[in-house]
Amino acid sequence: MHSKPAPSLAALNAAGFVTAFGAHSIAAGLGVESRDIGLNLLTFGVLLAVYDLAEVILKPVFGSLSDRIGVKPVIVGGLIGFAMMSLLGIFAGSPILLGLARFGQGAAASAFSPASSSAVARLAGPAAAGRHFGRYGSWKGLGYALGPLIGAGLIWLGGFPALFIALAGSAAATACWVMISVPDVSVLARPRYTVADLARQLTDRGFLLPVAALAVATGALGVAVGFLPLLGTNLGLNPLASIATVTVMAIASSLVQPFIGRLRDSGRISTRPGIASGILVIALAVALVALVPSPTVLYLAALCLGLGIGTSTALGFAHLAATIPPERMGRTMGTAELGREVGDAGGPLLVGAVATAAGLATGLGALAVVAGIVGILCAIALPSRARIVQ
Repeated sequence: MHSKPAPSLAALNAAGFVTAFGAHSIAAGLGVESRDIGLNLLTFGVLLAVYDLAEVILKPVFGSLSDRIGVKPVIVGGLIGFAMMSLLGIFAGSPILLGLARFGQGAAASAFSPASSSAVARLAGPAAAGRHFGRYGSWKGLGYALGPLIGAGLIWLGGFPALFIALAGSAAATACWVMISVPDVSVLARPRYTVADLARQLTDRGFLLPVAALAVATGALGVAVGFLPLLGTNLGLNPLASIATVTVMAIASSLVQPFIGRLRDSGRISTRPGIASGILVIALAVALVALVPSPTVLYLAALCLGLGIGTSTALGFAHLAATIPPERMGRTMGTAELGREVGDAGGPLLVGAVATAAGLATGLGALAVVAGIVGILCAIALPSRARIVQ
């Protein structure tokens, strides 16, 4: 066990920001630049999806690879691959090249994202998992929430090349930082698992419920990034004031995660009530926006969403880090990240589909119901004490 993990974890926090920034930064600019590169609506949707598609397919694979060869080579290799795919994006003057660059970025992020989570868990240890995952989640949450804003600004300054240059530079710099500051984490001998063992591990409530909570939190984040500015505009706010709702949410989430992590490590908050409370706050915030839409309520809901997302995310990852055997930490974190990707895609899809049929308020209400159910399940069924998921 490394006694002073903080300097190493700073580079891992940067890796978390890069993957989240890469995921969401392009979305803001595709609509603006779509005519210049000849996008129709179908191609537009495909380009938005290919990054996440690569992550959904490959995250568990690279998570397992990090258990076999070590987390550091997978993190560094993934970051270098991300930088190279971003350089390809600089010259992407057609939808095919842009799609290839985005898929390559997603594949590379599939490597260094779960490996970084695994490294945080291994270097921090169960006793300090809350504090360090709070910081890691804080930086990753900033990347998710502020990526579209930063991406839009870079594209406004220099088009897609400016954004891809920034993505390549940030990934390359982070790769160098990881190589220099992150120590090698030993590869541990792993017992042989049967298909039945794998099924039992993935359906254990000590694993499944925290991952469901992480999926709900990420889904709510994705919905908020897309729909809060839309609601603000519909309520008569100017564009800057509408986008500021996302900033409020991002700041609240980033500030609360390290705080909640410290409370968890010191024993002042436990996993079951903490995660359940965070998810139920998300449900109440979404329901409030659906039932009483107003500018004041919008900002209040953004604040509550940030607090709920930050609380459930920090505690969810800390719980997994404390209850998963270290020798399969990479595979587990890859699967947990897969759950987040499902939430990231499923939340906006759920709201959008229901809203198309029955109105935006009903769509938001559907998300509130799903979040409420998950929150209640966590309050009832999540193990009250950390136990190793065998």
